Amino acid sequence: MRITGGMWRGRRLPELKGFAGRPTTDFGREGLFNLLSSRVDLDGVSVLDLFAGTGMVSFEFLSRGVASVTAVEQSPKACRYMSTQGRALGSEDLHPVCGDVVGFLQRPLTQFDVVFADPPYDWPELANLPDMVRTAGVVVPGGWFILEHGERTCVDALPGFVLRRKYGHVHLSLFTFD
Repeated sequence: MRITGGMWRGRRLPELKGFAGRPTTDFGREGLFNLLSSRVDLDGVSVLDLFAGTGMVSFEFLSRGVASVTAVEQSPKACRYMSTQGRALGSEDLHPVCGDVVGFLQRPLTQFDVVFADPPYDWPELANLPDMVRTAGVVVPGGWFILEHGERTCVDALPGFVLRRKYGHVHLSLFTFD
């Protein structure tokens, strides 16, 4: 697992043995930041990473200058891994939250400039996630929500949808909410 851009570009993080998640590919992460580059100045923004897994997307955001990342992941092993890797990189701006994403969205404490979600592609609620995020109010007005999903999921008709891009097998749908 390699960080693809920013101050930690090229830095490799050790594999998390026994983690069953599907990390976003390097190509998919590069696509994500290309998609955001013309829309968001990442310097100083706050990010929420839902279904964070090993935290690779969180580390990419931090490497590219965001102020802070709150990373929600259900696996305690993955949460410990994120904390350990954050310390190894010298970052105090990663805030792992070990818990259920739906539960987290039901009691939001703050809003974020950018929210990224990479749920399991077979998660039964995947197509409802943009509405959950919008209803929870975790995105600042005019902020961005990015959903990573597979080709079988279509969220184009949901409120706030802006565009969808394909990077290999990774599909990214971009939303903004007022």
